[in-house]
Order: sequence, then structure tokens, then C-alpha cells
Amino acid sequence: MLQRYAWGVLAFNMLVILWGAFVRATGSGAGCGSHWPTCNGDVVPRAESIETVIEFTHRLTSGVAFLLVVALLVAAYRSRPKGHPVRSAAVGSMILMVSEAAVGAGIVLLQYVADDRSEARAWWVTVHLVNTFLLVAFLTVAARKSPIDAPGYRWRPVAWLLVGAALAVLAVATTGAITALGDTLFPASSLAEGVAEDFSASAHFLVRLRIYHPLAAIGLSALITLSGVVVGRRVPSARKLAMVLIGLFLLQIGCGLLNLLLLVPTWLQMVHLLLADGVWITLVLLGVEALTPEPASIHR
Repeated sequence: MLQRYAWGVLAFNMLVILWGAFVRATGSGAGCGSHWPTCNGDVVPRAESIETVIEFTHRLTSGVAFLLVVALLVAAYRSRPKGHPVRSAAVGSMILMVSEAAVGAGIVLLQYVADDRSEARAWWVTVHLVNTFLLVAFLTVAARKSPIDAPGYRWRPVAWLLVGAALAVLAVATTGAITALGDTLFPASSLAEGVAEDFSASAHFLVRLRIYHPLAAIGLSALITLSGVVVGRRVPSARKLAMVLIGLFLLQIGCGLLNLLLLVPTWLQMVHLLLADGVWITLVLLGVEALTPEPASIHR
């Protein structure tokens, strides 16, 4: 029961994350004004604009996600013994959910939404992205380690490679969030125009930063491939996950190229984000598998 619930919490949070991207892509972040936790000063606002509906829906689903994580924490402590790995993962998820709400509130109250083009907004977006990815990581671990007989962890040297890959993915995802913000605030009418703006010294800093995301993604592809191959060879039980990771990342690269060609339509941005989350979740699962002792060694 706990295992199904934990995976369900992760799935619901993925939906919330995607809807949050839709809020940013449609410029609906100011749909509730500078009010939080109320929306335009009301608990249940009037739907005076589609932006209000979009933003209020995001807040409602975020609130539900918060309650689901609270329930996950309670269930983990009530149904699993002291020292069980799901407990620590649930605690981490709760802490990051609280910080996620705090960062979201800060962005709204400080009005780093809609057409704001400040450097401060870019920093807040970065913090929000990193916190979200860490939250997803802890929820993934909680789901994977939720069975009653789930073992603890055993350190392997190959874990250092996965830690490096995880940090690299976070860095590339951060550049992706900044790129998405720049694309939303400064849409290009053609690919040639967009590339020219990227290299223009007079362009806004968010536009000039867009070029770093595809370059970083290309560099990350080599590290992801190396990580998958090495871990797959040294941890036989992780081979399938390693192949899935490499496949998802290649698909993500292709989606990114398509985004450039089609001038980043909203629906494709969300697909791109979904694939990025898929890569991250698979990498986390690969790490859990690599650090989980084999059955034979557990009983020695």
C-alpha cells in the first residue's frame, strides 16, 4: 500500500511541476497578483481572466501535493520500523516541500513573475529549479525504498561517477530554466533571428545566456553515456536502468533540437521538461540501485 501511494505522490508532483511550467510559459504567474497564499486577496477568487484560472489551479494542486507529502511522512513512520530507508527519504521530501512552498511564495510576493526581466528573477528561478529537482529525487527514493523489506545502502566507488552526473544534470537543468525564461520573455520570430540575438552584445542577458544550454547539454551527453556504461557493467542489476537513462537523454537532446526548430512552442516546452524529469528520476533510480547491496551480501 505504501509503495503504491509513494509512486502516486511522485506522479502527482510531476503533474504539478508541468503545470508550473505552463504557468511560466503562458505568462500567468501574476494571475493572482502579488498576493499569497490568497489569490488577488481572496481565498477563492473570481475568474476574471484565464491567467487567474491558470495560476489559481497551480496553487490548488500545489496545496494538494503538500498534503500528500505530509501523509507520506506520517505513513512512513507509522508503517515502517526505525532505521528504514523510506523514513529518511520521506523526511527529506517534507523539508523540500516546505522550502518549495517558501520559494514559490517569495517569487509571487516579490513579483518576479509575468514580464519581470530582472537578474534577481533569474536567481530565484535557479533556486526554484534546484529545489524542485531535489524534491523529485527524495520522492523517487521514498517510492523505491518503500517496500517493508527494502535494504539500506552500501557505498560503491562507482557512486562518485553518479554524483558527478547528478550535479551536471542539475547544472544543465538550471541553464534550461534560464533559457525557458528567456524564450518566454523574448520570443524570436525565426531561428535565424534567435541565433543572431544570442550572440548580440546589446541583447538582454537572458537572451545571451540561451546559447549555454544546448552547449551544456551536448557536454552532458558524454557524461551520461559514460555513467550508464560504467554502472551497467559494474552493477549487473542496474543495466536496464542504465540503458533507459541513455535512451531518455538522447530523446531529450532530440526534443531540444526540435524546440529550436519550432521556436519553443508551449506544448513542446512541457514535453522537454517531462523528459528532463524522466532523465533525472532514472538517474536517481540508477543511483539507488548502484548503492543497494545485492541479496547475497545482505545476509552475510
